[in-house]
Amino acid sequence: MLGIREFGSVKTASLILVLLLLAVLAITRYSNVLLRFAVGQEINLKTAHFSVAETEHFKIKYTAVDQDYVPIISRASEQAYRSVSQVFGREPQGKTVIVVYPDSESLAASFGWDRDQKAMGVYWGGSIRILSPRAWIDAADAEKVFTREGPMVHEFAHLMVDEITRGNYNRWWTEGIAQYVEKNLTGFEFADPFANGRTPYYYQLDSLERSFDSLDQQVAYWQSLKIVEYLVDEYGQECLFEILEYLGQGLSMKQAVENALEVDYSSFESKVYGVLNGNGREV
Repeated sequence: MLGIREFGSVKTASLILVLLLLAVLAITRYSNVLLRFAVGQEINLKTAHFSVAETEHFKIKYTAVDQDYVPIISRASEQAYRSVSQVFGREPQGKTVIVVYPDSESLAASFGWDRDQKAMGVYWGGSIRILSPRAWIDAADAEKVFTREGPMVHEFAHLMVDEITRGNYNRWWTEGIAQYVEKNLTGFEFADPFANGRTPYYYQLDSLERSFDSLDQQVAYWQSLKIVEYLVDEYGQECLFEILEYLGQGLSMKQAVENALEVDYSSFESKVYGVLNGNGREV
């Protein structure tokens, strides 16, 4: 008798289940690669009419109205590349695409956001999208302001987090790392949300991990930076990169923290809350 499998057999069902599990594992492992490919194809399609300028490490796509700002963006991008790569001790693979949008509306539209949503820069899927410096900086000091206060260092730090972790990270962690790197390299820091006398408070880590984008963004960003700074003060900067490496191996944030710090996660949380307690109440 020929060895023909019957679809209804237990052996066949088990084989199908195994194949499905292997497929899921493969997709999970390479999901970040697939995402980057998909985002790259989307950008190519939607910006086919954009002009392109290339530097050593970047491919910059822009519209004619921003042609005069391309040299500024190029220099700031390469400077960010050098300084951020040095912090992380490694460089990303290949050239990074930067898309320059002429106004906030077109940048928001590229993500399907509400047209009133504002951002100077966004990292997503291996690419960086920025608002043209022409739209928010006086031409007289554009390069100086864009280099210090522009989005390049922050967004390139996001790219490095994504690169090292293979996409396995949560929002508060990447925002905390990006702010920490930006603050140390440029001196720029987002305004303290409680500087105006507002009653201080902070979120539980579980809330940051599950609901970052629905929280008060000023507070969520501020708290993310404070946690990263606590880690550096308590364990040294190297612990940040150890956590990133563990995340890159597929561990959860809880597992990565426990492995890098050699403490259980509940103790880590308690210490974080203890530090934040001096800044406000828990919510």
